[in-house]
Amino acid sequence: MSERTGWDRGLVVRADGKGLVGHAGVVLLRRLADRVGLTEALAGVFPAGGPGWRDRAVVFVQLAISIALGARSVLEAEQLALHHERLTGPMVSDSTVHRTLDLLDGDRLAAIARARAKVRRVVWSRLTLRPGGFPWLTVAGKRLHHWVVLDMDATIITAASKKEGAAATWKKTFGFHPLAAWCANTGECLAMLLRPGNAGSNTVSDHKTVPADALVQIPGASTAKLLVRVDGAGATHGLHAHLAALNTRRRTVKFTTGCSLVRSLPGWRSAFPRTRSG
Repeated sequence: MSERTGWDRGLVVRADGKGLVGHAGVVLLRRLADRVGLTEALAGVFPAGGPGWRDRAVVFVQLAISIALGARSVLEAEQLALHHERLTGPMVSDSTVHRTLDLLDGDRLAAIARARAKVRRVVWSRLTLRPGGFPWLTVAGKRLHHWVVLDMDATIITAASKKEGAAATWKKTFGFHPLAAWCANTGECLAMLLRPGNAGSNTVSDHKTVPADALVQIPGASTAKLLVRVDGAGATHGLHAHLAALNTRRRTVKFTTGCSLVRSLPGWRSAFPRTRSG
């Protein structure tokens, strides 16, 4: 329970069909952020406000929760906050959210990343105490004990208007083309590089930046066993050399990338002629 805000005091769950609230699971997300120390860690990142200012750490957490619930803009996040006001406390206005986002310069984003990494160490240590232990993956029938699996992939996010960074994408849409790294063991997004819509699919520099940011988020990354998986966009000599160079005496890094072999072989059309059925 958050002793600093006390927002969840007096909350009661009843099954009498009265006072129904959609997305009531928002309480679990907010309580989780408080209980694992994320809200407190973020409080050290943002400056303390004067009278009438909202706690910027709470604003940041509530914005993240709104995104998890499907908000695609600050206005939609405000509307969700209004809907959940009885659960999580007074809503945060869109102007307050904008002021919070205006504080996010390079130094503060780095501080947020350090806060996330600090909290993740606590969460992962608790995962090991579960009856099933840490969620190690099974790949091709083999249990990858003590291996952290990192999946990198880009995605297209469309935009309805000409927002900052929005551009035509290679899929003939309009929007953004971020590149992210996910921990397959836990399903967490460890790092994400925001990119314009016309960013390349196999840009080596971007594929180097994202795993570097992800390693900062992996507890004990300097001594870990890492498996990095990328689709065909990662089939570049530059990325392969970079991932191989991450190996040290204490850390083992293996990787797999996809590649279209058929189209890369000379004479592939004659090797696989078209046939008619019937």
